[in-house]
Amino acid sequence: MSSGPATAGDYRDAALSLAERDPVIARLVDATGLPQIAPPTEAPFAALVRAITQQQIATAAARAIHGRLRAALADDVSPRNMVALTVPELRAVGLSGNKATSLLDLAAKTLDGTLDLEPGELARQSDEEIVRRLTTVRGIGKWSAEMFLMFQLLRLNIWPTGDLAVRKGYAVGWDVEIPTPKQLDVIGEAYRPYRSVAAWYCWAALRATTSPGFSPTIP
Repeated sequence: MSSGPATAGDYRDAALSLAERDPVIARLVDATGLPQIAPPTEAPFAALVRAITQQQIATAAARAIHGRLRAALADDVSPRNMVALTVPELRAVGLSGNKATSLLDLAAKTLDGTLDLEPGELARQSDEEIVRRLTTVRGIGKWSAEMFLMFQLLRLNIWPTGDLAVRKGYAVGWDVEIPTPKQLDVIGEAYRPYRSVAAWYCWAALRATTSPGFSPTIP
């Protein structure tokens, strides 16, 4: 099953549908409001470059490195520009050797057709197919692929069971022990076909415990 990006109306309808099924989500809707969508501003390739660049480092450092990388690419984050850089040149902007190799692998797989990141082609591919293709790239795991689906492609039925914040948020919101990924996978069946929105409310529940009045935005 393929899917185009969800609209603001789709997120609203999904949240209201889930609220009718689940009293906890109904309370979260009342407390934090309906999901607010910030449409993606980058092309898919550029979004993946940013994701790889910023993995597992502090926000300020990630932004600085990404800014230097964009400068090295003459502000054109494209596969052809990326493969023109060498690992030492990528290291010079602050990237680790592993991330430099990952970016070059992403660019190579985009150019050779392993990945087709054209929006029209992505819209024709199922969630599972996109995850399968993305995870052939060094440095992109299942979680990173799921975040791409949720926040770049705005897919409505992604359930990132490996995301600790979703698991903790579910525990906080539903007043249960933190579920394992396997347990959360089973729990998520009740929220199809809007599991992305259910995950959003798990994040909202967690953030609300430390930031009262918090209203998260997708993405």
